[in-house]
Amino acid sequence: MAFDTLSTLSTITTLPVWAIVIISIWALIWKGLALWKSARKSSPIWFVVLLVVNTLGILEILYLFVFSKLGQKKSSQNKAKKKKR
Repeated sequence: MAFDTLSTLSTITTLPVWAIVIISIWALIWKGLALWKSARKSSPIWFVVLLVVNTLGILEILYLFVFSKLGQKKSSQNKAKKKKR
C-alpha cells in the first residue's frame, strides 16, 4: 500500500519532458545573452557569477536590464564631464 502512494506522489511531482525542454531553452537564451554582454563589457566577475549560478534566467535578466545599465550611466556621465572641460 505504501508503495502505491509513493508511486502516485512521484508521478504527480515530475514535470513532463516538454516543460523541461522549454525551461532549459528559456534559461539558455538568457544565460547566453548575459554572458555575451558581460564579456563584451569586460566584466569578469559578472561572467563567472552568471556562469556558475543557475536561476532559470532571473539573475541573467537582472544583469541585462539593471546591472549592465548602471555602468553605462556612470561612463556616460564621465564622458559628459570631460566634454565640458
